[in-house]
Amino acid sequence: MQEKDITYRIADEVFERFPGYVRGVVIAHGVENSESPVDLVTLLRAEEAALRDRLSTEELARHPRMESWREAYRAFGAKPAKFRPSMEAMARRVLKGQEIPSISKLVDIGNVMSLRYLVPAGGHAIDVLTEDMLLRPATGNEQFTAFGSDQVENPLPGEIILAEGDIVLTRRWTWRQAKHTLIMPSSTAIELNVDGLPPVEIQEIEEACHEAGELIQRFCGGSIRYEIMSKEKSFVRF
Repeated sequence: MQEKDITYRIADEVFERFPGYVRGVVIAHGVENSESPVDLVTLLRAEEAALRDRLSTEELARHPRMESWREAYRAFGAKPAKFRPSMEAMARRVLKGQEIPSISKLVDIGNVMSLRYLVPAGGHAIDVLTEDMLLRPATGNEQFTAFGSDQVENPLPGEIILAEGDIVLTRRWTWRQAKHTLIMPSSTAIELNVDGLPPVEIQEIEEACHEAGELIQRFCGGSIRYEIMSKEKSFVRF
């Protein structure tokens, strides 16, 4: 499949406000995203069990990887107890004994990586993009329609968003995704974000991206590569 000429960039303001931030991006074309096979669901359940073995709910609340994202949310005006970063919300469900529903191969792989590394990991379908993607502070004029809703809302000024032009793809950095770029069974090209704030180091994000790429190749096929966006290299192309 021919790749689109789309640029994906992180605004300088993000690195200025959050030094040490890195985003790994796994890019996959020509993938097949059907229902997860038994082996992949088993892997997801194993990561849930491993998390329960190494952490309690009380320990999770004090974990440095949770604290760094909570501080980031507070910095742009979001109360972390009300708007939990995606990996914390998922980890809390797991530590309460709940199973994460199996959605599809690509979505399950992102959840496996998030539980394994306790970092945000979530993807977008890129075969529906028509404009460049930019992780940046919001002006407040952008439009967001959440998955499962038809209500259009605006982000708060200064809130970190992932946007395609003025269409918000993710609110509050790693909180909630829009329905526009949801990874669907019909998606054939996707990008998976793996985020790191200190104390997470760039080498660990690289390792997570490598493992995610191997899982995508194993279960979904396609052409896979990954790149790391940082202050030194703040863009990739699809």
